[in-house]
Amino acid sequence: MSVDRNRKTVLRLAGVVVLMGSLAWASVPAYRLFCQVTGWGGATDVAEAAPETALDQDITVRFDASQDRGFPWEFKPAQRQMTLKIGEEGLAFYEAYNPTDRPIAGTASYNVAPFSAGAYFSKIACFCFEEQILMPGERVQMPVSFFVEPEIVDDPDARHVRTITLSYTFHETDLPEGYVPEQAALVTDDGTTDLN
Repeated sequence: MSVDRNRKTVLRLAGVVVLMGSLAWASVPAYRLFCQVTGWGGATDVAEAAPETALDQDITVRFDASQDRGFPWEFKPAQRQMTLKIGEEGLAFYEAYNPTDRPIAGTASYNVAPFSAGAYFSKIACFCFEEQILMPGERVQMPVSFFVEPEIVDDPDARHVRTITLSYTFHETDLPEGYVPEQAALVTDDGTTDLN
């Protein structure tokens, strides 16, 4: 009788461990989805275009940049801040430089502060939507096109926001499978590709 009881206890504990592991594994994507839907945690929205008309109310957007520990790129905003009308489209640039002797791929994560403004900060186009690859010694200007949605003035938690900070952090990613740097690829007489 006690063997069955011990077996049931072990199975229940194993079930609890599997359940807790599954919840931990699913928590990051679930949290990311929650933030994207609600704007909580500084997640932003994506839009096709800015509204037809802007409000006669200014808002300042500050730009911040950082790299993941050990990521070798230099990465910074080309401008520290800009002031625009709520609903007006803004265009800002970030600069990235690869000082190494190898191609490096990176992706940017982002957030908006204060968190209450995240749901009203919309990006039209952004370098953060795609993986970026920089060749050795390459320096690039990467654009982000955005606007602050006019509905921000109707939100009791966000209507008094006058300054928003847009932050990006770059993380190194693996180069795409089969990636061949254009500058280093040579096509031989038999049509095959050879690297310098």
